[in-house]
Amino acid sequence: MHQAKVFITRRLPTDLARLRQVATIEVWEERQPPPDEVLLEKVKTVDGLLCLLTDRIDKQLIEAGTCLKVISQMAVGYDNIDIPTATAKKIPIGHTPGVLTDATADFTWVLLMAAARRVVEADRFTRAGLWRTWEPDLLLGPNITGATLGIVGLGRIGQAVARRAKGFEMRVLYTSKHRCQAELEQSLGVEFVSFESLLQESDFVTIHTPLSDDTYHLFSYHQFELMKQSAILINTARGGVVNQDALYQALLQGQIAGAAIDVTEPEPIPIDHPLLTLDNLIIAPHIGSASRQTREKMANMAIANLIAGLKGDRLPDCVNPEVYG
Repeated sequence: MHQAKVFITRRLPTDLARLRQVATIEVWEERQPPPDEVLLEKVKTVDGLLCLLTDRIDKQLIEAGTCLKVISQMAVGYDNIDIPTATAKKIPIGHTPGVLTDATADFTWVLLMAAARRVVEADRFTRAGLWRTWEPDLLLGPNITGATLGIVGLGRIGQAVARRAKGFEMRVLYTSKHRCQAELEQSLGVEFVSFESLLQESDFVTIHTPLSDDTYHLFSYHQFELMKQSAILINTARGGVVNQDALYQALLQGQIAGAAIDVTEPEPIPIDHPLLTLDNLIIAPHIGSASRQTREKMANMAIANLIAGLKGDRLPDCVNPEVYG
């Protein structure tokens, strides 16, 4: 009987025992993603691929996978995968939706509060030996309680962020591709407004929209000009939603007061990028979902999708269910 072969593009934070019961496994052990040419060679001989957002799963790679039965991604998003090509080849694509909602919403608030109260600046200030005494005007930041929060994209994560805002008695505005039902708006305590109005009225703007042709560089020079000079931008969605050159100019020139981002374009951000010279910007290395419990659950969901695909069963979380036509 044929023993299925699987290639996993990075070490996973979970036990692989149940996967070993159905497949021979090879794991890429390096911290960096496998180079494109290595991944291309590996996919030619495997039945299943478990990949991450950092892997480019393009048409050439998918078509090279002559034995490929399933692609399982340990992520909610899948803009790194050529879905039409996979669908044409009847290869189901798995992903891990819903699992990182609370972790990412929590981290959104970590960034928002750290940027507002200038925590990272304060830490650097203290470590540099500059703390002399208590000063009335040292490292002042805006109030969070009672402020206006603007949410761009009211999906699962955006809704979770809105629920947390209730504890800070904030006015919460949102804009989204589709307006939510009145019952949901009422339960969350949110107001639907135009994108322009949200930018003009919000003290904090947080991005929770997927990356697409419509949202690529959604935030650019004009959008920063519309925002309050006291406003702070938070991005835990995708780096490509923000034009980083425009963000740099907005922060440098004081068009907005600050920003905190967990995603960049590209990732990692080049070490000589001008954004890294700014004190009014926090940059985290894409760790929005990085709680132990969340990452383990993501890995287990990805494994469940992979096993289902290897067995010819329907994937629990399938991006392209039309393959089952």
